[in-house]
Amino acid sequence: MAIKTSKTTTRDKPAPGALAKKPVAPDAPADSTRASRRRGSATDEPVEKKETLSLIEPVEKKVRTRPPAAKGSVLPPISRLVGPQPPSVGPEPEPEPAAAIEESAGEPAAPAAEEVDESKIIHIKPPIVVKDLAQHLELKPFKLISELMELGIFASLNQTIESDIASKICEKYGFVFEKEQRVKGRGVHKEEIVIEAPKAPEIDETDAELKPRAPIVAFMGHVDHGKTSLMDAIRKSRVVKGEAGGITQHIGAYSVEHSGHRVTFLDTPGHAAFTAMRARGAQVTDFVVLVVAADDGLMPQTIEAINHARAAKVKLIVALNKIDTKGADPDRVKGQLQEQGLTPEEWGGDTICVETSATKGTGIDKLLESIQLETEMAELKASRQADARGIVIEAQVEAGRGPTATIIVQMGILKVGQAFICGNHWGKVKSLIDDQGKPVKEAIPATPVKVLGFSGLPKSGDALLVMDSEKSAKLLGEERVITARQEKLAIPQRATLENLHDSLAEGKKKSLRIIIKSDVQGSMEAIVHSLGEIPSDKIDLNIVHAAVGPVIESDVLLATASDCVIIGFGVKVENSANAAARREHVQIKLFSIIYELIDQVKESMAGLLDPELRESAIGHAEVKQVFKLTKGVVAGCVVTDGRISRNGRARVLRKRQAVYDGDVATLRRFQDEVKEVRVGLECGIKLGHYTEYEVGDIIECYQLDKFPQQL
Repeated sequence: MAIKTSKTTTRDKPAPGALAKKPVAPDAPADSTRASRRRGSATDEPVEKKETLSLIEPVEKKVRTRPPAAKGSVLPPISRLVGPQPPSVGPEPEPEPAAAIEESAGEPAAPAAEEVDESKIIHIKPPIVVKDLAQHLELKPFKLISELMELGIFASLNQTIESDIASKICEKYGFVFEKEQRVKGRGVHKEEIVIEAPKAPEIDETDAELKPRAPIVAFMGHVDHGKTSLMDAIRKSRVVKGEAGGITQHIGAYSVEHSGHRVTFLDTPGHAAFTAMRARGAQVTDFVVLVVAADDGLMPQTIEAINHARAAKVKLIVALNKIDTKGADPDRVKGQLQEQGLTPEEWGGDTICVETSATKGTGIDKLLESIQLETEMAELKASRQADARGIVIEAQVEAGRGPTATIIVQMGILKVGQAFICGNHWGKVKSLIDDQGKPVKEAIPATPVKVLGFSGLPKSGDALLVMDSEKSAKLLGEERVITARQEKLAIPQRATLENLHDSLAEGKKKSLRIIIKSDVQGSMEAIVHSLGEIPSDKIDLNIVHAAVGPVIESDVLLATASDCVIIGFGVKVENSANAAARREHVQIKLFSIIYELIDQVKESMAGLLDPELRESAIGHAEVKQVFKLTKGVVAGCVVTDGRISRNGRARVLRKRQAVYDGDVATLRRFQDEVKEVRVGLECGIKLGHYTEYEVGDIIECYQLDKFPQQL
């Protein structure tokens, strides 16, 4: 169609014949006709359309309104809103503002972007693999590859594609592809959730919400000295008959009431579990009842239990059991206790000694009264308002119940139905069973209960923390499993005789802590006596444990908890202890000559001391001229004696007074950088950032020598 070149400048509408040759339906509204002409159609010629519009179309902006013919519908036809645009050659018309389309669509269409079916949303983390996208779209892989080829993307089954390409394909099949975090008004997205374990609340001792709690007491001592029988007399139950050989096989926790006060007891197999819990950082016990047979006296395991309790800094109460048997001699046992530093109260000390008999019930009430007295002195309190926290005492897998654990609640109230995290495992409290086998709904602080509902078997000493929801507990458990797997690859740094100096420099060690195992009692006493005579006012030698016999697994457990070194004299190492030492990275040193042992310990103690630094002058140079260069001020000097070293330190002396002290930054001989300049030669010296040199200054070069300190 030819364009008329008349000089028409008015905005009056021209004759219909001058616009287009295509006939217009007589019933079509004028507004819709103009809109269709602006967007264009498949039958019109694009060039003629653009030229006609650019010449005669009104410039003023108009708001689109719904055509009168579509009165019965809410939205106009989709083709009117987002129809396909033909390729254009000339300048494109000004795009319609988004507000115009929203007004024509009406208010009910606004929230349509939020109402997306969850099943139609696809979440894929980058990189986006073709095979994974086909699985989410439920398409055959070859079909998806053909769709990509239509878009000009050639990708195989295992190759990746960009997120915008994946979004186009998902939109074609009626899905919504989401990759980024949710933004308000842009659809439903998955947010990255960070779960953290609840931290222990900071509780003020004077807080009104703190209420008195029951003490937690552990029974320790030698095998067959009557620990379980004494517990049996206290609980008035026959636990011993149900155990193999009358020896405790598992850790039990029991609660007992005496004169209106409650006491929680731990019946540990010796002290292995006590140390295992302490090695994991669980300080559960308030008091330790050391059971000693009056007719047998202190045995190796008894002394070992004393050392374990001392390392944990727990108050000891001695129960002299089997007082009714023939050959019982309480005074002899008290004398042995005094040799170990436990002076009885009757002898002027502070260690409570109670004479008991488990079979006849003698002294049981006095023992409980002594525990209650120590409890009142310690003023033990706990908060019931805080989130429940507890410590695992023992754990096992029971038929029909799955993983279960005996928990002692430390603070808060543990209730049925609460979600929790315990070590690397999570769960929900399905049931709580008290020490008498009865189900309970909640457990207050210092109460032992058996908890059902673990996802796995926790370890002794793991902390049980109540979480907000089961989902957050599960996510945190999975994160801890990943962290534990990574920690297995890293080797923990245990104390060794060679690296104790580095550990002390980092503030980890203040004394040399060792465990001594000897072949005979005489050798052990000689070693302990010789080590005690090592003169040292600067380093303490702490012998955590000394006993006769081979190095066993219990020694490695104690070394792990106390971070010490095991020294053996004329003994062997059991296979289980060797395996535990490799696993826990504990150093075991074996000696056969006592003098070598003493010398090694002396060298280790001396190595703990920081070396003494002493200055020694190596040369002097006199400043003859000062040069101000672009890189700084340099002193032109002549070496008068000795040598000037590039690696040494130097000070500027003016009238025999030091005005600057620092490192040698530059030492040059003519234009060359040199390591040292000897006597009689000239050189250029620059010390750090010092610039105030004067002619006649003396530069003294010195070095710091390290001398080992003596004990």
